[in-house]
Amino acid sequence: MRARAFAALQYLLPKRASSALVRTATRVRTRWFKDLLIRAFRGLYAVDLADAAEPDPFAYGSFNEFFTRALRPGARPIAPEPDAVASPVDGTVSECGPIEGDRLLQAKGRRYALRELLADRDWGARFERGTFLTIYLAPRDYHRIHMPCDGRLLETVFVPGRLFSVNAATARHVPRLFARNERVLTRFDGSGVGTFALVLVGAMNVASMETVWAGEIAPRRPRGPVRLPDAAVVLPKGAECGRFNMGSTVILLFEPGRVALSAAIRAGIPVRMGQPIGRVAR
Repeated sequence: MRARAFAALQYLLPKRASSALVRTATRVRTRWFKDLLIRAFRGLYAVDLADAAEPDPFAYGSFNEFFTRALRPGARPIAPEPDAVASPVDGTVSECGPIEGDRLLQAKGRRYALRELLADRDWGARFERGTFLTIYLAPRDYHRIHMPCDGRLLETVFVPGRLFSVNAATARHVPRLFARNERVLTRFDGSGVGTFALVLVGAMNVASMETVWAGEIAPRRPRGPVRLPDAAVVLPKGAECGRFNMGSTVILLFEPGRVALSAAIRAGIPVRMGQPIGRVAR
């Protein structure tokens, strides 16, 4: 009942205004204010800074710099085998497995359409009957996004939408959640895996999303999907490719027969960036 009530409440909340306020507050550089936010956040979520490049939480210039903190070198070993696919983020697997036609599993009893998720892009059909992996990043997680394998960027598209929360409770009760929320679609030509897509899903209080080639992605009130200018970008497995300014969800999409997910990867399992989550299918 509590989860259902939480999901229902989100239809009424001023989500965009709330997110704009969070964006402003998390970038304040006044020491007492940003330290107060960081102290309160650590009290709520027990953030572990052992792997951070800067372990002193109050050394960051703003709350957002603390939230998007870098890792110290070697903190996340990248799966070294050439055929291994690496987790792009720290988080918890929401759902994963085969794409049934063009339907993806959102949560038990709820599915949504691939074409809706990809805003009817003409390349979406290539992922039908393929493989997907959805990973939720909790507030305490590391919030930079990395490459699951070597890839050459083909396209970046911003899709405007709603800003529902993307936690497990909302995923169970809000239909077509990931296809309704604001998102950034990135498509790559991957080494050994063919074309793959990495979808960054926005959420309530996610102040913005960034990629390393386009910076902060925030078009002014677009009425529909906006393709960003092409960038000549080739990134190796494990390289940073983006970040969430406040937490959210990523969805990986692979073409049919290209990637076999590890048997250990299933809903509810925590993953860490760089760990192997599957292998290139032979």
